[in-house]
Amino acid sequence: MQMKKILSAAFLCGFAMSSRAHSQLEYVDPTIGGVGILLEPTRPTVHLPNSMVRVYPVRKDSLDDRIQSFPLTIISHRLGELFAIMPGSGDPGDASWKQPQTYDLENTTPYYYSSRLDDSLIGIEFTPTERCGSFRFTFPNGKPMVLLANRKEGELAMGEDGSVSGVEKFNDMRAYVYGEFSGPVTSSRSEADGRSRLAVSGGAGGGALEFRYGISFISVEQAKKNLAKEIADKDFETIKEEAKNLWNKTLGQIRVEGGTLAQKRVFYTCLYRCYERMVNITEDGQYYSGFDHKVHQDDRPFYVDNWLWDTYRALEPLQTLLNPKQQADKIHSYVRMYEQTGAMPSFAVLWGDYACMTGNHAAPWIADSWFKGVRDYDLKTAYEGLRKNSLDATILPWRNGPKTSLDDFYNKNGYLPSLRPGEKETVAEVHPFERRQSIAVTLEQSYDDWCIAQLAKTLDKQDDAKLFLTRAENYKKLYRAEKGFMWPKDDKGEWIEPFDPKFSGGMGGRDYTTENNVYTYNWDVQHDLKGLAELMGGKNAAEEKLDQLFREDLGRSSVADRDRSKYEFFATFPDSTSMVGQFSMGNEPSFAIPYIYNHLGAPWKTQKRIRQLLDFAYTDTAHGIPGDEDGGGMAAFVVLSMMGFYPELPGVPVYEMGSPVFEKVSIDLQNGKRFEINANGSSRDNKYIKSIRFNDKLSTALWFRHDDVVKGLKIDLEMSDTPNKELGASEEYLPPSGLKVESIDFGPTEERK
Repeated sequence: MQMKKILSAAFLCGFAMSSRAHSQLEYVDPTIGGVGILLEPTRPTVHLPNSMVRVYPVRKDSLDDRIQSFPLTIISHRLGELFAIMPGSGDPGDASWKQPQTYDLENTTPYYYSSRLDDSLIGIEFTPTERCGSFRFTFPNGKPMVLLANRKEGELAMGEDGSVSGVEKFNDMRAYVYGEFSGPVTSSRSEADGRSRLAVSGGAGGGALEFRYGISFISVEQAKKNLAKEIADKDFETIKEEAKNLWNKTLGQIRVEGGTLAQKRVFYTCLYRCYERMVNITEDGQYYSGFDHKVHQDDRPFYVDNWLWDTYRALEPLQTLLNPKQQADKIHSYVRMYEQTGAMPSFAVLWGDYACMTGNHAAPWIADSWFKGVRDYDLKTAYEGLRKNSLDATILPWRNGPKTSLDDFYNKNGYLPSLRPGEKETVAEVHPFERRQSIAVTLEQSYDDWCIAQLAKTLDKQDDAKLFLTRAENYKKLYRAEKGFMWPKDDKGEWIEPFDPKFSGGMGGRDYTTENNVYTYNWDVQHDLKGLAELMGGKNAAEEKLDQLFREDLGRSSVADRDRSKYEFFATFPDSTSMVGQFSMGNEPSFAIPYIYNHLGAPWKTQKRIRQLLDFAYTDTAHGIPGDEDGGGMAAFVVLSMMGFYPELPGVPVYEMGSPVFEKVSIDLQNGKRFEINANGSSRDNKYIKSIRFNDKLSTALWFRHDDVVKGLKIDLEMSDTPNKELGASEEYLPPSGLKVESIDFGPTEERK
């Protein structure tokens, strides 16, 4: 009997340890990256995956010990908060409502937040549902008092039953709230600058007060329905446990073994950040669209908040792999937006298409999803919108609207013309700060048009396919072979002089490029790396140039009239952070660059560089994000690269190998299959792939098809501390590249519409 007890105890202990070992949620630390290197830090956002209610403490960064308030939700990543709540004591108008909190007592998870304020010792807790949230405050002085306020123009009011309702106005939209307290309360109301403040006191039990609320973009009545549907009579702990279980399920789709504790923390924290957007704003089968300002009935979810300049590169391909049904719903939402406005959006935020950045990057997103089998949406209508964006709308940075004279020039000549240094802008539509960004726009448009050409082929629009394939070669018109760089041209077709690829273009290079210099944009030809290498003098010459990118001094220049200092470089290109030579790990156009070695016959250098970049730039600290983490754009690069593969060319349904950080990665696919990567012996030293097997078959290629993944692909690698320079190096085994990419099957003809 005693032995049975011992065995039983041992079994339970082992079961508990096993369960704990498989809890991916325990590795997530939302404070990683909480001190921004340049612009915005990451925020420790508490939310459910892709949900409306997103909450974090409002402050400068994680080192700021004074919390201003908590939002009831946010509009969009980095675009502001809605409503405000804060516990306190004393006069609601004095500074005591912005209180210091004890950082080492702050507990942040994806599903739950808690902290304690220093002076008052008030405890704060929060946990979410999809469209609702619940705050719990504890007051050691036994006198509960909470301030509710509008952050934007609007009003708040308390009903006779103690409920709170309110509205806020922003960007021609409205957000509504309905909330209830856990006990009897009284309030005093004040107004200033078109905003309301409610100072609420009371509550049952004297020392505690809970506030649960629903958010809606339709009406107060709908916010009340959301609250009744998602929280109803559930207590705080039940809501918290349900949120925890959902995150465990979501993060548990990917399981890793091996690696260090720090690497697991980085990996799963980045995976959590891949679920902040897009956001499902459907409420009971209806949604308010900021695109046409109407309420629509739809049996499918409607998603907003996507910054495609950042997310088409890695986040959307990752979500296509993990959640293809949701991807179809998101693209379906974009089709709806086009139908509602007549324009295919790029930055589809809550209130409409935000004129931001450059490119027609819904094209690579939709092409990549389509050719990976995500097809539950109207491709014909989506294509219509993409084509219209390319041919009939402006491609100028940070602008939406019809064509301008510069667009007509581009359509005729195949490049966006640049101004000479000191030359005054003549086109009124050009953004006064963002400028023309002529090289970046030409290169990005070339790639987007290549993606449109592939969709045109699918739809049997052969004339369109020919047109867009021709436009896809426009990037070649800006490569100046004798200089070895992409180079700006004026409207007469003459090269701009003087021009320094390292420093020219003003703040962020915006006369010619976007946030990065030409050393980065030299490589921004994702759709035709083969053709780019030919322009550079062949694969060997391109490889040497790529080597030099990672070694190039920040200030010294072989083409400028003088050398410059690091100070001057960062004053000109502050977005170029975490530099390795002239390679910027902290900015999105760089993500694809380390993988280009795979196309040049030197994949071992991809393996070397990726490990170096992950090790130095992504750590489990407050400085652990090397640039702006735009709602999953950068995090997805980390998730994919740590797993050991990357979608170098969205629009072609293949992945390329890098260097797996973990010894084993298992992904449970939505179709019930499992995708596995076993990297035997992977470690800090053993970063090189010695041999590779696909489904137990030895291979010489280091890339694989999405079709094989969804069938349940198993990849087995032998890792080594010494590179195998022959593996994947010969021409016939290079990944697909080039304008035609004839070696890839883009889908069965019966799927064409």
